[in-house]
Amino acid sequence: MQVVSVMNYKGGVGKTTLTANLAAEIANVGHRVLMIDLDPQANLTFSFYTVDDWTSEVREARTIKRWYDGEIPGRDVPLDQLILTPERVNDRVKENAGQLDLVSSHLGLIDIDLQLASRLGGTTLAESKRKFLQVHGCLKVALQAPAFRDYDVILIDCAPNFGLVTKTAIVASDFVLVPAKPDYLSTLGIGYLKGSVKKLVEEYNAYVSHDPGGRDGARHISPEFAGIAFMMMQIHAGQPILLQRTQIEELREADIMPILETSVRNSPRYFAEAGPTGIPAVLHGSANDPVSAELRALTKEFVHAITGRR
Repeated sequence: MQVVSVMNYKGGVGKTTLTANLAAEIANVGHRVLMIDLDPQANLTFSFYTVDDWTSEVREARTIKRWYDGEIPGRDVPLDQLILTPERVNDRVKENAGQLDLVSSHLGLIDIDLQLASRLGGTTLAESKRKFLQVHGCLKVALQAPAFRDYDVILIDCAPNFGLVTKTAIVASDFVLVPAKPDYLSTLGIGYLKGSVKKLVEEYNAYVSHDPGGRDGARHISPEFAGIAFMMMQIHAGQPILLQRTQIEELREADIMPILETSVRNSPRYFAEAGPTGIPAVLHGSANDPVSAELRALTKEFVHAITGRR
């Protein structure tokens, strides 16, 4: 199992579209995939459930907010009890023996950072360190439960920030995937994001090193960057426009992190609000549809990136 956080400080870069289509395509070739929606906007959730269905079937008791609520995340409800199996997309992927599951988000997740922050600190330094590990490592511990062992990939759709909820995702992850538009504003924070992840890893591992014998169950973490996936490319005469090619080349020369070779062109059909079908476009695009072809190629490259390094 590989756990991957999908994130960028900048919103509107195709993050949720990428997560949904990666998950669907990986499931469509016969794998078991779990998506965890940690973005309070819940766009990933609404890519698979209508608002009416979510309101009547999910909102009250089966969202990730319920898991984070309470004094200790997961104490009141195990994470695996929140797993949903969206019917419409699974009717498609089960033909190839795949399965696509989801843990839903909730608008109220926006307040969870404050709740988690209130659980930090302590009367002694040792107690503060234990609480730091407990809070930051809560999702990592939860994903070690037997219910998650049969998944091949877990994709976590993070909010466009580096709050405590996002930090729990990074601690739980083997890889971080960074979707971006090839423009200045969308790539501006990538170096800062890398630095934030590095600082979190160093701080977490330092606290683990002061936990003799792993008393609190924490282990060192070492998430890697799977790379930058460029989305919403503007294509002219069969290639990205000059301004975007220049932006990508500048980022490549900066060598901040790997850049995936496959990019995905812009298309309102793919990057608009989630439609009512509950099936990501990569699964119903025609064989000649260039965006579907690019998403399938990007999926293959992404899978190679997360399986070929470990």
